[in-house]
Amino acid sequence: MKNVTPSKSQFSHLYYLLSAYGLGIFVFTIFRVINTIVFALKADQTGWGWNLARAFFMGWRFDTVISCYILALPLIYLLVIKLIGAKRKGFYLGAHIFIMVLYLVSFFACAADIPYFNYFFTRLNVSALAWMDNFGFVVKMVVEEPRFLLYLAVFLFFAVAYVWVMRRIYRKFLKESTGNILCFEQIVVGLLLVGICFLGMRGRIALKSPIRVGTAYFCNDPFLNQLGLNPMFTFFNSIKESRKNKEVRLVDEETAARTYFSQLTDKTAPDSTLIQLPPNTNVVVVMMESMAACRVTHFNPAAPPTPRLDSIAAHGLSFENAYSAGIHTYNGIYSTLFSFPAVLDHHSMKKTDIPVMCGMPHHFRAHGYSTYYFTTHDEQFDNVAGFLYANDIERVVSQKDYPAKEVKSTLGVPDHVLFRHVVEELDKVKGQPFFAAVMTASYHNPYILPDDIGWKPKSQKMDDKMVEYADWSIGEFMRMAKERPWFENTLFVFVADHGVSGNSPYDMSLNYHHVPMLFYCPSRIHPQSCSQLALQIDIGPTVWGMLFPDDGNSTFGLDLQRQTRRYAFFSADDKIGVLDTAFFYRYRTADGNQALYRYRNGDATDVIGSERDKADSMRAYGFGMIQHAFNRLKNKKTSCR
Repeated sequence: MKNVTPSKSQFSHLYYLLSAYGLGIFVFTIFRVINTIVFALKADQTGWGWNLARAFFMGWRFDTVISCYILALPLIYLLVIKLIGAKRKGFYLGAHIFIMVLYLVSFFACAADIPYFNYFFTRLNVSALAWMDNFGFVVKMVVEEPRFLLYLAVFLFFAVAYVWVMRRIYRKFLKESTGNILCFEQIVVGLLLVGICFLGMRGRIALKSPIRVGTAYFCNDPFLNQLGLNPMFTFFNSIKESRKNKEVRLVDEETAARTYFSQLTDKTAPDSTLIQLPPNTNVVVVMMESMAACRVTHFNPAAPPTPRLDSIAAHGLSFENAYSAGIHTYNGIYSTLFSFPAVLDHHSMKKTDIPVMCGMPHHFRAHGYSTYYFTTHDEQFDNVAGFLYANDIERVVSQKDYPAKEVKSTLGVPDHVLFRHVVEELDKVKGQPFFAAVMTASYHNPYILPDDIGWKPKSQKMDDKMVEYADWSIGEFMRMAKERPWFENTLFVFVADHGVSGNSPYDMSLNYHHVPMLFYCPSRIHPQSCSQLALQIDIGPTVWGMLFPDDGNSTFGLDLQRQTRRYAFFSADDKIGVLDTAFFYRYRTADGNQALYRYRNGDATDVIGSERDKADSMRAYGFGMIQHAFNRLKNKKTSCR
């Protein structure tokens, strides 16, 4: 490598790429401005203010992601061309054409997205391709609709202008390139830009999660939340999502619907068991990370000591046979808050077109409640914040809201710090009741056991120590809450997002689904234990049945005070489980294998041969419920309206 001093011309390839990036961002922004103007003509703009600027800043982030994907290969290519000292103009012209073509495709997506968004109120996604099986119809529709031609004209105008400006940029920085061999300074700057480019493709510095659709959601205005999204980002993200979220075809749609509606007529509980709470009662739902029933001594005497949860169970309403909807945290959050089941390996919350759900946040906001969600770590993980902001959660408190010194790991702050902030935030609520959902994280690797809290666990194994710490943190939460004036008027619900696998005789571990489900309000709920089957999805209907008995219920959950479950059902990615008080049915979608067990004593003998009728009944119920959930999501029939 020659030892030469870098000149302006030797950095020309980098100046070219930076200019291409700046021009691309400018055109993306123009299309975002047009979209805003078009939408503003028919929208209520109250409250936009600085949030509009924030949406445009978010748009710059998503536009940068797309730009970095476009420019990454040309950047590496031009560095290599410089490294070998190539002088042929064709080498540079090829990179120039590559960049222009990809940007023009992206601009076309932006132009097409404007009418698409204003019609469907969702950004461009793979659903747009559903029309392509009748291309002639689409062409006629575009030709016969003047507004579509207007947006096509806008695209053509900016396309021509873009090509003209890019041609000038090319002539200035690449056409006369000398092809000199790279010097040390050029290599350093080039590698730095490569690193920045790949960081730009990721979209975020945080290690836990790259940029997601939910990153754009920062408020409760659905337009501003979606304004920052780049149509190319949502389109390709939806393609990736559609490949993972395969069509579910367990039973036909009519059979699935019949199964769903049949549960609504199941046996009802006697009216004398009803618990009625004042309609302004606060509600706090604590979702405990991985806290399986087998890890709580109330359910399993051999578990690590959990005196605080045991006390809550003993002094409240405890469902002894409650089960989680799935095996992932996103399943637990989604099913607990929105009373919809997990659908096999479909990601419940990581959706480009975020569905409007009927669940606790909706019901409580409709009754004038403030709605909160608290987590210990990055709110964008699993697209949680975006999904919740789109579904009536007004404030998400996450790692960004805690002092940096309190963040101990990739999971953010320890549980006791989380609960301290929960209490502090709820103290600020004035003049209206509140609904708060809290997701803990300490009982999840990487384990961080605080050593400066004046408390020591009794167990020896780290796993058991973390169970004790999680329990102690809940005790501290309740201690702090009892000192607050809002405690007496608050219903606390404790449930796990899912359990732990443990030692299971079955290839679908019931310990991963059997979870605590505790309702605690000492001033209103007398100690009682219920042995009936219960699911996470039943929490919402049961809670608003205690507060707003006249509210309807269009979810998959049941009001457990008024109805009794025939079967519990749940998913574990490629497996479906269904159980009653005696039998456990398991089905594997990968190979169609099914089995039936008498699970109460851990019997691993498959009795499906002798209990075929029972297996068929359980299979029909589980298949019907999961299929109906998929159908409603697919057909956008998930809201309360």
